[in-house]
Amino acid sequence: MNITEYQHNMTVQYCFPEDNSSCRKEVRTGTGNIFLFTLLSFISVCTVFLNLLVIISISHFKQLHTPTNLLILSLAVADLLVGLVVMPVNIMQLKDSCWYLGKMTCIVALIINFISMSASVCNMVFIAGDRYIAISDPLLYSTKVTVCKMSLLIILGWSCSLLYILMYLYFNDHLLQSQIVSRCHGECILVLKYSLTTVDLVISFLCPCSIIIILYSVIFTLAKRQAKAVRSVLNATSNKHRANISKSSNSKAAKTLGIVVGVYFALWIPVSLCSLLVQNFTSMSLVWTVLIWLLCINSSVNPLIYAIFYPWFRASAKYILTCRLFDYSSSTFRLFPEQI
Repeated sequence: MNITEYQHNMTVQYCFPEDNSSCRKEVRTGTGNIFLFTLLSFISVCTVFLNLLVIISISHFKQLHTPTNLLILSLAVADLLVGLVVMPVNIMQLKDSCWYLGKMTCIVALIINFISMSASVCNMVFIAGDRYIAISDPLLYSTKVTVCKMSLLIILGWSCSLLYILMYLYFNDHLLQSQIVSRCHGECILVLKYSLTTVDLVISFLCPCSIIIILYSVIFTLAKRQAKAVRSVLNATSNKHRANISKSSNSKAAKTLGIVVGVYFALWIPVSLCSLLVQNFTSMSLVWTVLIWLLCINSSVNPLIYAIFYPWFRASAKYILTCRLFDYSSSTFRLFPEQI
C-alpha cells in the first residue's frame, strides 16, 4: 500500500463525539489494514495459546517440576502477559488511535508492558546462571539449585522488576502523572525522556546482555570439553556413563536455552539502537510501534523453540490437546520414556 492510498483509507472522526474535549481518531480502513489487524490478532491468540500450553505443562506434570523448567514457566508467564494485554492494547490503538478505557487502565497497561519486558530480561539472566551451574558442576547441581530456591529467586526477580519499573516511571515524571499526554479525552501516550531511556538501556539491556554473553561463552566452552569426554569413555562403567548422559543432556539444554536468549537479544538490538539515535519519541510514534511489535513477536517465538527442541513439550502438549489431562493421576505421566 502506497502513502496516498494509506492516507485515503484514514478518515478523521472523534473518540467521544459528545465530548468537546475529545481527541480526533484516525480510523484505518482498507483491505491492507484489515489484513494487518487480522494477522496481528492471530499472532496474539497464538501467543496466548502456546504459552498457556507451556504453563499448564510445567505446572501439571510432576516430571517437569525442575528448577530449569520453573524458569521456563516464569518466562512463559511474562510472554503470556504480552499476548494477553500488550498485543491487544497495541492492536486497539493501531485500529483507530483512541483509548476508551480511562487513564488508570492506561497506567496499568503501560506498567504490564514494561514489567513483562523487564521480567523477561531477568529470567534470561537466571537461565544463563542456572545453565552455568548445571554445566560447570553437574554432580552438585541438584543440591545447589533446588525447586524451593529457584521459586524464591523467581519471586525476587519479579519483585525487583516491578520496583524498577515503578522507580523508572516515577523519575520519568512522578509515576505517569504528567508524561501521559492528556491534550484531549481519549489518549494514552507515554513520552519517554532521552536521558532516562539511555540509563534504562544500560540497566535493562547492556548489563544483562554482558552477563549472559560471558556466562554462555563459558558454558559452550565447557560443553565442548564434556562432549569430547563423553566420546572418549565409551567403555566406562554404567555409573560413569549415566553421569556423561547427564552432562550431555545439560549441554543440549544449554544450547536450546541459548537459542531462546539469542533470539531475544537479536530482537532487542533494534530497540537499543533506536533508543540511542532518537532523542525523544512517544508510544504512538511509528518507530515505537514497530519496535514494540518486534519484542512482542519474541513472546510467540519462545514456545515454538520449545516445541522444536524439547520432546517433553511435544508430549505434554499432546496430552493436553487430547484431554488426557483429566485422566486419573495424569500428573504422573512419563514424558521421558527414554530415560533410564
